[in-house]
Parts: sequence; C-alpha cells; structure tokens
Amino acid sequence: MPPSAAGHSVLQVPVPELEPFVLARTRHYDTDYVSADPRFVHAHITALGPFLDAAALTDEALGVVGAIAASTAPFEYTLEQVGTFPNGIVHLLPEPSRPFAALTATLWRAFRHCPPYAGAFGDVFPHLTLDALSGDVTQDSTRASLGAVLPARCSADQLDLAWYEPGACRVLHSWRLGA
Repeated sequence: MPPSAAGHSVLQVPVPELEPFVLARTRHYDTDYVSADPRFVHAHITALGPFLDAAALTDEALGVVGAIAASTAPFEYTLEQVGTFPNGIVHLLPEPSRPFAALTATLWRAFRHCPPYAGAFGDVFPHLTLDALSGDVTQDSTRASLGAVLPARCSADQLDLAWYEPGACRVLHSWRLGA
C-alpha cells in the first residue's frame, strides 16, 4: 500500500532491545501509532526525520539512502543514561553517540531540505524516546520501570524507512548498514 499524504516518513535505527517498553508506552499514549507491521520497531533512534513526503520517495532517493547505509559500518552502543529534554521528553542517550550523529549529518547533507526534526531544535542529540513527564511520570520513575533492561547493549546494523500515519504505521524499506 503506498503511503498517503496524511503521514510522514522517518529514517530510523531500530532498537529491538527496548521494544517491549516503548511499545507499551505507545499503547498507553496513542494506540493510533501502534503498528501491526511485524517489521516496525517502535523503539528507535531517529537518523533523519521528518524525511521525504510520499511523492518524493522515489527510486533515486531510496538509492541515495541505500548508498549511505552501505557506506556506514555497523556499530555497537549502550543505552543506560536516562535524561529529560526541556520539553519533558524522557529519553535514553546512546553511548557512543558519535556514530548516530555522523549518520544524521551524512543523511542531512544528502537531503538538505530535510533538516533534523524540521529544524525545530538548535542542537540535535541522538536519543531513544521513552516517555513524557507528567504527574505520574518522572525521569526516576521511568528509569525504575525499565528495571533490569538497562544497561542495554545494542548493535546498530539496520536503517529503516518508517511511515508514520494514524492506523497505518509501517516499514517501507530497510537497509543493512555496511552491506
């Protein structure tokens, strides 16, 4: 099924190690964004998003992303440090973060009209979104609810082109890093 104009695409690195937690939080906040696609991993670190609209997802654009993925070596990282952005988003910071930042910079150079997070933030920090502060959610309560999951030792070996649309989130394409 081709993407509709109602959604948007994102290039993201899946983090299956955190999928149970992030999927549960997505179900809690907005079931419209729970994907039925078995390839879709809700837990991810955004490489570039929002990305291209449906009409711009051409074979040429996909080829450029594929070439970037192929030239990016897979890498290991750890998720342990929980932080909170000024807007209340509780997240995990990957260590090292440099390979994620380099991937974002390379993708942005290739797609200059797609600034990270639509240019809404001056500095962009690679992160995995966990939750949002509320009367019931704090940084400490989020860390505690992750329990023995942290530290999570992970491998970045795939880049997914995900489509986000209420009721229709799915993976449009995947590339192996370094392949």
